[in-house]
Amino acid sequence: MKRSIAARLTLMFAVAALVVFFVIGSILYCVIKTELRHHERDGLHTTFNDIEYMMGRSGSADRWSRVRAKLDSLTPADGKVRFWVFSDDPAFSYGKDLVELHDFDYGTGNIGQLSIRGKEYPMHTLSKVIPAFKDRPAVRLTIGVDTEPYYETLHIFVLAMIGVSLIGTLLVTFFGYWIARTGLRPLQKMSSTAQTLSPQTLSERLALSELPNELSDLATAFNGALDRMQNAYTQLEAFNADVAHELRTPLANLIGETQVALSRERSAPEFESVLQSNLEELDRLRSIINDMLFLARSDQGEAATSLTQTRIADEVQKTLEFFEFVLDDKEITASVIGDIEAGAKIETALFRRALTNLLQNAIQHSAAGSHIRVQITQLPEAIAIAVSNPGISIEEIHIPRLFDRFYRIDAARHDHHQLHGHGLGLAIVRAVASMHGGSTFANSSDGVTTIGFTVRCVS
Repeated sequence: MKRSIAARLTLMFAVAALVVFFVIGSILYCVIKTELRHHERDGLHTTFNDIEYMMGRSGSADRWSRVRAKLDSLTPADGKVRFWVFSDDPAFSYGKDLVELHDFDYGTGNIGQLSIRGKEYPMHTLSKVIPAFKDRPAVRLTIGVDTEPYYETLHIFVLAMIGVSLIGTLLVTFFGYWIARTGLRPLQKMSSTAQTLSPQTLSERLALSELPNELSDLATAFNGALDRMQNAYTQLEAFNADVAHELRTPLANLIGETQVALSRERSAPEFESVLQSNLEELDRLRSIINDMLFLARSDQGEAATSLTQTRIADEVQKTLEFFEFVLDDKEITASVIGDIEAGAKIETALFRRALTNLLQNAIQHSAAGSHIRVQITQLPEAIAIAVSNPGISIEEIHIPRLFDRFYRIDAARHDHHQLHGHGLGLAIVRAVASMHGGSTFANSSDGVTTIGFTVRCVS
């Protein structure tokens, strides 16, 4: 079951409050327990010193009777404080149950503890031997203090601390929930704004000035995502329009020629000519569809898989040999320069497809007698393949969009046709580069246009 952020924060506030109250309560409990014990022992020592002083100067039976009277007066009726005097001479003994108490453990430092029959809590004791004086032999004086108030105080403190902790936790939970809801209000506003977005309102953005600093980065990232979405949506609309335009032309040609052919009786050669023309248009349609399917697979993250370690110059040379007759017909020469020995793991079919598109583009926009250069450059983690041809330079504004699908720059070139005649050639180059972990690049200046791509070196 999903919980809201406010509920999670409230739960964390409650847990944190319980932990804090527990730690504080434990520390206070230890402090109070220690202070109560010190206070109790200070009282024992004060009383003990007074009686010890009096007993130390009582060396006769007459003076000892005064000691007994003093101890009787100091013993409260509730028995909270008790006195015992242990002696081998019964005349100098004092206290109840002396026989039973004579052998109890006095503990370390003359501080001990003993249990009295009928009492729930033990008594804390302080004992000390008082040396003999005149007729009085050496005696052991023991003072006991009832610990019931001590334990009752600790018990009340524990109950009070538990009650305060529970009430405090409830208050923290209540105010924590209110704070969380108030603090998350800007986030809810962001969510409400996002829900109002539609293809017609993609230009709207979140106002950063109205948001707290903690949400500024999130809002900036969200606005960046909206920018990319708007650009993608715009490109998609343009792409759909271009696709419709590219498919409409061959379909219109097919329909028109077929209607003309069927408008009257035709001979077999005439129908054969029409079918031949229709076949060319169908082949153009197939080429467009195949290229679009290839680009769709690339967009879905498909990578080159059938990789083979190959010397790049060999693949370039084989592709140039394929264009040998085309180059001769247009009186264009071509050469391979750069790092001839550079090699990488590539899918040769995809590599040749990208290079073929670049060479077709260069040949198409080169005049007779021109020279095309294919330069191979070994980079730290990739290999760059650049095809350069002389011709009219491309304006800088067009360079970033050269690899967009169906993008045309008719005014910048002599010819009014792109690669394959439908504007997907350079887009395929970018797809092939991406499938090999590389990228594309282009520049045009001083009458020379260079377009190329990179493939990542795989060890």
